[in-house]
Amino acid sequence: MSTLKLDTLSNKAGTASVPSDTIVNGTAKAWVNFNGTGTVAIRRAFNVSSITDNGTGSYIVNFTNAMSDLGYVTTGSAWYPGVSSGMIAIEGTPVSTAYMLVNVATGSASGPLDASHIAVTFFS
Repeated sequence: MSTLKLDTLSNKAGTASVPSDTIVNGTAKAWVNFNGTGTVAIRRAFNVSSITDNGTGSYIVNFTNAMSDLGYVTTGSAWYPGVSSGMIAIEGTPVSTAYMLVNVATGSASGPLDASHIAVTFFS
């Protein structure tokens, strides 16, 4: 494996550039778009090996390559037909570098639900 070491990455014309730390620290370390209803299925993913159905509205996202530490953060969204106030809730602080528990619930008091479209991104 080769390693490219640089301080700044520029476009070919040299008219735009970005510090290499922005690329290393500012890009997603994993993301997934999956169907959370019926048989859970990944539509597209990066650095996600599988999704485990953990009960109604609860999923475990398993990483292909573990996060570097427990300080990773996540953002996500969910969509369920007929629910106008969908929201994704992430279960507390990450407890493993190998996976993350993701819970989906509506903004109302109706509780957890299996959403048809779930997208989650992880940063470390």
